[in-house]
Amino acid sequence: MGPLVTEICDVIIIGAGPAGCAAAIYCARARLKTVVLHKGFSEGALAWAPKIANYPGMVGERSGKELLSAMIRQAQGFGAQFIQEKALSAELEKTPKEILTGEATHLGRAVIIATGSMARKERVPREEEFLGRGVSYCATCDGAFFRGEEVALAGEGDLALEETLALCQHVDRVYLLLPGSEMKGEEGLIQRILKEPKIVMERKARLLSIHGQEQVEGIRIATPQGERDLPLKGIFLYLKGRSPEVDFLGDSLKLGEQGCIQVNRQMETNIAGVFAAGDVLCKELKQAVVAAAEGTLAALSALRYLQRSPN
Repeated sequence: MGPLVTEICDVIIIGAGPAGCAAAIYCARARLKTVVLHKGFSEGALAWAPKIANYPGMVGERSGKELLSAMIRQAQGFGAQFIQEKALSAELEKTPKEILTGEATHLGRAVIIATGSMARKERVPREEEFLGRGVSYCATCDGAFFRGEEVALAGEGDLALEETLALCQHVDRVYLLLPGSEMKGEEGLIQRILKEPKIVMERKARLLSIHGQEQVEGIRIATPQGERDLPLKGIFLYLKGRSPEVDFLGDSLKLGEQGCIQVNRQMETNIAGVFAAGDVLCKELKQAVVAAAEGTLAALSALRYLQRSPN
């Protein structure tokens, strides 16, 4: 039995940062059936901001996560549905358009891409060579293939912690490679991680390389104690970077030299019915208020497109 195929919605928004949330607010308030796919509410750049004091209409300081939570609640209040699933691939030329995650195929008449720019441009040596043969970006999707084995997960944030716990349902041991000295994420997740006997934490750990023959056989890491090899069968990567999050798009959209999405002044891409907003765009200024404005423009353009579209 294949993945679940959802009912057709009016708009699929990919990303739940300020651009995605603003788009969701305007789409849902216009009574469009709006679905927002996201990797986790704390995965975007805004959620990592410790203090914000210059967002219009906000008096005083608050954390990026608090501001984002308010945006999400506002969008949900208008009827937007938020679903925590990572977009793995997209069929944007189809009617309706298809966004594939590890759990379902989501169908939408229009798509707004607001995935931000925290993807990695630089890869770990041999990462792409072993993709699908021990290297994975989705523990929920692939964890069962490593039943009874030892694996590692590199990353931080709520999504990385959730996926680490998901792996514990299948594997014998998970090495959690933290880039810093402390875990970052929701307190409840951190406490569950600390209590799980299958998890071995490696703090201030850097993944140097992946090795093996036909399949992953181990990794090399660097910690304050030095470099060493870990023999294991799988490595799950949730590392963050500074590049646009566009890998799931394949070759469908026109991209700029830095891998960013090119749009016109109406936030339209080169494919009809597909729009983009926020830090995933080709631009220099990256501010939450700018991203929110672009998300609003994308939503209004999507509304006009749907009003004119026969499908």
